[in-house]
Amino acid sequence: MPSEFTRRPRLLKGALVAYQSQLIPGVPRIVVFQYNPETMTRTLRHRRGSQERRGQAESRESLEVTGPPEESLSLTVNLDAADQLEVPSDNPVVVAAGLHPALATLELLMYPPSQEILTSAILAAVGARQVRSFEVPTVLLVWGAARVVPVRLDSLSITEKAFDTLLNPILAEAQLELTVMSYADLEAGTLGHGVSIAHHVAKEALGLAHQVKTAVEIATLPF
Repeated sequence: MPSEFTRRPRLLKGALVAYQSQLIPGVPRIVVFQYNPETMTRTLRHRRGSQERRGQAESRESLEVTGPPEESLSLTVNLDAADQLEVPSDNPVVVAAGLHPALATLELLMYPPSQEILTSAILAAVGARQVRSFEVPTVLLVWGAARVVPVRLDSLSITEKAFDTLLNPILAEAQLELTVMSYADLEAGTLGHGVSIAHHVAKEALGLAHQVKTAVEIATLPF
């Protein structure tokens, strides 16, 4: 008797894809969600002009915006090493370090490259005076074909729930707070800028498809 699992549709996994450079993407670091989050909270806010300009329009309702809405996302990712630990010969890294590598990959989305930090320190040591900032990786949230957007990881809250005998975490929960980076935030010609525009166009196409469907349904109503 065949297993019922063979009839189940293949489940796509959400992922974060990180590129160190916006202009020369190179080989990305990919964080595939072991388990897709059960919920995702999305908040959109209008992108308004300056406070002074808004004050001039207080006497009337203004529909002016300076670009696409600002969008924030909140989701929780669960990590569990139990399956890998059941087959230790196939997962020596997990046996040796538990979830540390997976958590480190997530955390590094908030770090600039150590090479840039060390280079800056060396230049400072030899007397090169500079005031500079560092860039974190360009990250794409891939959540199915209809949602591929550049994001910035604003905060990462990790709860480690269980440990092995070496005190490596083997069960953890990571809460991610993300800001969707739009083409209004990114430099033209960069990877994120192009992805954002493509997402905007795709959203308009989805909205149009829904309007066509609604119009057909209204046209076929019996009245």
